[in-house]
Amino acid sequence: MDITKIKMYSARSRDNLTTRNNILNPGSPITEWTTSSFDELVARIKKARANNRPVILSMGAHVIKNGLSRYLISLIKEGIITHIASNGAGSIHDFELCWLGGTAEDVKTAIEDGSFGMWDETCSWMNEAIAEGASYGYGEALARYIDKHPSRFPYTNDCVLYQAYKAGVPATYHIAIGTDIIHQHPNADFGAIGASSGVDFHKFCESVAQLDGGVFLNFGSGVIGPEVFLKALSIVRNLGYPTFDITTANFDVIDLGDYKSDIGKDDPLYYYRPRKNIVNRPVSRGGAGFHFTIEHEISIPNMWRLTCKS
Repeated sequence: MDITKIKMYSARSRDNLTTRNNILNPGSPITEWTTSSFDELVARIKKARANNRPVILSMGAHVIKNGLSRYLISLIKEGIITHIASNGAGSIHDFELCWLGGTAEDVKTAIEDGSFGMWDETCSWMNEAIAEGASYGYGEALARYIDKHPSRFPYTNDCVLYQAYKAGVPATYHIAIGTDIIHQHPNADFGAIGASSGVDFHKFCESVAQLDGGVFLNFGSGVIGPEVFLKALSIVRNLGYPTFDITTANFDVIDLGDYKSDIGKDDPLYYYRPRKNIVNRPVSRGGAGFHFTIEHEISIPNMWRLTCKS
């Protein structure tokens, strides 16, 4: 097939499920929530930052789609989060909010005629940015591109990757080829995409290497986040970095069941990667692992409330 014949469309006339108008604002009324385990996690986060240890936040794209960008940006600016990591979809929703002020199309109708993801500005600009800045890494390449073209991006205040870049906090994106809409565009340079994500993986490893006494948080990433974390942890331990006094926590709407026991693979509650790669295996020689079954719209605002405003 001739990829160059793919039909692209402008996203400017697209209906978006998430817009700047429904992004949640820190300080607005929230559903207050906590548990004894969550209180312990918050105490560990505070202790880590008091001792200048990292707090790495890994997330799936729904954290951005659910309107939590401003909470993440505040946590970065307040010095709580020291590293942001996500997948390709996370970068796309963040990038679209930055230029368009909206993101998240209606997939169920768009897939019917092959228009799903065929958004010219998003795909063209992101691929251009990645090709130009692959040596800087995926996240930094996008941030530098936004800096280079300020007239295209009126909403940088709501862009997590850009605000992280300005604050000197790494924002890394860990890409699976073929999973993201920008891979559909004829100008997709898969060599650059792979190279830039590889740079980001090494940046991620640098942060994980400092994790002794620190905290790793995963919000809603069921595959990429847990797998990337486990590989990075193996690398840094192989190189002799002390990373056994660590705290890990997984947040999702899926209940992992009795995550402290060894549930069999046939158990309906068995959610393999987050439970094994985040909650159990990394803390087998020390530290503590937690799981919380809670919506991101509740967990992240309450983490902000208890770390930034208490």
